Order: sequence, then structure tokens, then C-alpha cells
Amino acid sequence: MNSDKTTHFGFETVKAEEKADRVREVFDSVASNYDIMNDLMSLGVHRLWKHVAIDLSAVRNGQHVLDLASGTGDLASRFAGLVGPEGRVVMSDINLAMLEEGRKRMVDSGHVGNVEYLQINAEEIPFPDNSFDCVTIGFGLRNVTDKDKALREMFRVIKPGGRVLVLEFSKPVNKPLEKIYDFYSFKALPLMGKLVAKDADSYRYLAESIRMHPDQETLKQMIEDAGFERCDYHNLTGGVVAIHRGFKL
Repeated sequence: MNSDKTTHFGFETVKAEEKADRVREVFDSVASNYDIMNDLMSLGVHRLWKHVAIDLSAVRNGQHVLDLASGTGDLASRFAGLVGPEGRVVMSDINLAMLEEGRKRMVDSGHVGNVEYLQINAEEIPFPDNSFDCVTIGFGLRNVTDKDKALREMFRVIKPGGRVLVLEFSKPVNKPLEKIYDFYSFKALPLMGKLVAKDADSYRYLAESIRMHPDQETLKQMIEDAGFERCDYHNLTGGVVAIHRGFKL
């Protein structure tokens, strides 16, 4: 990678080659409190967002699914139940600490046999072309250094007829909600991070990374540019979160 190339780490400009390590440090720090903080930060609504994503994925028995940025496995766990013993779910994350937390949860919930675990950088997916019926990435794309490259990799490993789903924080669709959301993100989230996770800085970065992420239409265009067709998106909670979907035809 060109050492002169820069990217965003929250509101900070950093060398592109440094971002992945900086992101790993953040998630190393938050891994043990990740589930608690998700429930606190979203008031539990993240579970509804993920439920909608599962429905839109149309994953069914016998299919192969790659879940990137799995975190502690909320999506992968549901997919494991849907694909059944004949199917396959690859639960992956770039961060080993997060992946280990997710693996513990999956084993504790009885998901064994049809689930694999792999540390993956979404920009370099280590699978052959046309390997998966569905690729998902939930609340992870904004942390990827080269999003366009990652989307092209997702397109490459999806089978013809398959689809990608990107569940991510996005841009509120009206100004009053945007103002409330800004106050919540930059005041409440770091405070919760400080009190609960003893880490205000990581949650400040998470809030900043959301603001630097492409808006709904821009991300839709990026997914189309990667090769996907019939692309759409679904705003949830007034656009605070959006689910983008595209198909490889």
C-alpha cells in the first residue's frame, strides 16, 4: 500500500496502512463489554435492526453464508439456524478478540457443526470465486480502510444469484432527528463508554466513524460500482441505520 495514502480514523486523518491496526486496538478494548454496550447504546433496538436484516437476506436451508465483521455473532447465530446441518456459515472478524468472544457465544448457544471461524480482512477474503450464496457485514463496513475493494471482494466470492447485505449506521432523514442523534452520539455515547466500559475514547471513535461513513445514496452507488445489480436500501429508525442490498446476477 502506498505509504502516502491517507484515510479517516473517525475525524482524524491517518496513513491508510495504519487504520486496520487502530481499529483492532479499539475493538480489543471494547470486546468484553460489546454486547452490554450494544444494548445500552441502542436501547435494545439493534436486535430489531438485525432481525430485519435476517429477513431481507432470504437465507434458507443448505445455503453457504459469509458473515464479515461478525462481532459476537448475532447475525451468524441466526444464519446457523436457518442453513441447517446441510448449510455452512463462516463467522469472521478482523479482530481476534471479538472473534473469540463470538465463538464462545456460539458454542454456548449450541451452534456447532455448520459454523466455521476465521479471522478475515474484508479487503482480502480468502475464498475462491462464487463460494457463497450470501455475504453480510453488520456494523463493520465503516471501519474498513478501502470500502470499494471490500465490496469488490464480496462480489467476487458470491455465487451468481446470490446477494450482499450491508447493515450499517447511516444518515437520519430529517434535521430534528439529526440534531438529537448528534447530541446523543457525541455526549451520551462517550459518557456511557467511560462509565460502563471504562473507555470513552473508543466510543468517541465509534461515533465519529459513523459520521464519516457514506450516506445512503452514496453507499448504494458504491455497491453498484462493485458489480451488484438491483441494489436498494431500507432506512430503519429514521435513517439512523440502513440496510443496503445488492444481487450478483
